Amino acid sequence: MRSYGMYDVSRGLTLALAAALAGLGLWGATQIGMQTTGRFWLSMAVVAGAGLLVALANHVGTWTKGLRLRMSPGTFALAFLPVLVVGGWILVASQPGNGWQEGRLDSWSNSIGILGVVHSIGLWHGVLAFTIGLMLGLSFDDVPAPVEEEVAPAYAGSAPAADEPVSAERPYAGRGAPTTLPATTPTDETTQTRTRIPSR
Repeated sequence: MRSYGMYDVSRGLTLALAAALAGLGLWGATQIGMQTTGRFWLSMAVVAGAGLLVALANHVGTWTKGLRLRMSPGTFALAFLPVLVVGGWILVASQPGNGWQEGRLDSWSNSIGILGVVHSIGLWHGVLAFTIGLMLGLSFDDVPAPVEEEVAPAYAGSAPAADEPVSAERPYAGRGAPTTLPATTPTDETTQTRTRIPSR
């Protein structure tokens, strides 16, 4: 059975670090406060960033596995955008004071009979902001990185013919090959017969 010990440890440490940074961001949002409209939206942006960080932490190190990060258009359109519209509606309607479009969305919510629900869920505005950031991060997925195909270099000239003479035959190219081998000149030592004088 394959062991995933080091992978589990590194993934656990990555998510723990992301959670710690997200918690630090949430603490920073409490320091900003929500007394004014500007402070409210700044703190909500920090909380949404914490949610985005937690979601993206799951994709750390994808390049080491031959993967790349990609925005999924279907997930973005079908999951993130509805959450953004509903969560943004509630956040705008529940912002402190008379903020941007707050009165208009309150009026629309009252007209369709959801004002009570909007204000009740608006008490958890931090959760809404965190969810918006989290859903944005979940719109990304890991896909295999494209592999570049290696193309063999083309010949500078035409391809060599199959019957082209090899290097040893090139001196004889263009003239007929010798039909007979040249006769070797016999040396004197081979043509002259030695006479033995019998000893007396």
